Amino acid sequence: MIRQTHPKASRPIRGRIEADRNTKSLVQRMKPGSIALIAHDDLDSLAAESLLRAKVRAVVNAGRTLTGKLPLRAALLLLQAGVPIFEIEERDYSVLAGAREAVIHTRGITTPDGWIPCRPFTRERWVEVFLQAQGEERKQLSRFIENTLHYAANEKHWLTEPLHCEGLQTELSGKHVLIVIRGIGYRQDLAALTHYINKKKPVLIGVDGGADALLEYGYRPDIIIGDMDSVSDEALQSGAEPLVHSYMNGLAPGLGRIRSLGLKALTVASGGTSEDLALMLAYDQQCELIVTVGLHSHMMDFMEKGRPGMGSNWLVRMKVGSRLVDARGISQLYPVPSVGKGIGFRSGWTAFVKSLF
Repeated sequence: MIRQTHPKASRPIRGRIEADRNTKSLVQRMKPGSIALIAHDDLDSLAAESLLRAKVRAVVNAGRTLTGKLPLRAALLLLQAGVPIFEIEERDYSVLAGAREAVIHTRGITTPDGWIPCRPFTRERWVEVFLQAQGEERKQLSRFIENTLHYAANEKHWLTEPLHCEGLQTELSGKHVLIVIRGIGYRQDLAALTHYINKKKPVLIGVDGGADALLEYGYRPDIIIGDMDSVSDEALQSGAEPLVHSYMNGLAPGLGRIRSLGLKALTVASGGTSEDLALMLAYDQQCELIVTVGLHSHMMDFMEKGRPGMGSNWLVRMKVGSRLVDARGISQLYPVPSVGKGIGFRSGWTAFVKSLF
């Protein structure tokens, strides 16, 4: 809804509006200095870090940045970096999304067509809601455990049978396999594994956008697994072997994306998530070792992504655990000087990583 008048405000923020309800898609095309328009309840850390890397000037959220259900620190990352957050009503999203530019005031946003009310999401507001969410954490954990056990009991049947993947061209038997998921800290941990990757030459599997993470560091993925909703055209056209995750009934929505690019892909029916499928594929193809980066592993990981339990993930880890090395957090053992392609490591850090592999 547009209001035609607005209160006088100070420190206006002017910029080009870049809008998308899917934050992952938005950051792939944003230009520095733009105003990000999102619709994201409980903004997660990965989204916040992506917005920071996109160098946004401000964030306008048509969702509730922090609902009080989860004690998330993502919004604080933006605020501490000097990126202001403003919230608008859901009904105003489409109106603001249609504007090319806008000026944000303390209580409203001016567009060429009028004015939309907004409210700043401040540090004080973050503290208030964060503390509220912390008080509910024990109840959330109890519900999460119950959900996990319920679905684990219902989903165990598909896990006990070998994964059928006829026609796979990439050889995995007897090899190390590195699986990259765009989870928390994946950039730092992938950078920390530079020596391992160069020495062992593992088969590189990107789970959806994890394929883009590999490209970002100068590696071409051998296999891309997922429903193909958050991987770039560049990654799909890199020469990697695409493997579309389909439902147990054979329906594979991601196949349309592959065909639209003139590519061919195998489809594999499996329960659980695409990262579950990647782990089971490597295991059932008799790989020697599975190393993972960005793997989701705890309650907050899954709840940030809107998943109320981790039944399938728990079962898969029970199956593949004897060959699994989760590299999540390896970069925290020693600080990595910088993150990016061509990273230079301190001698102590290099020696430590070499000693692991």
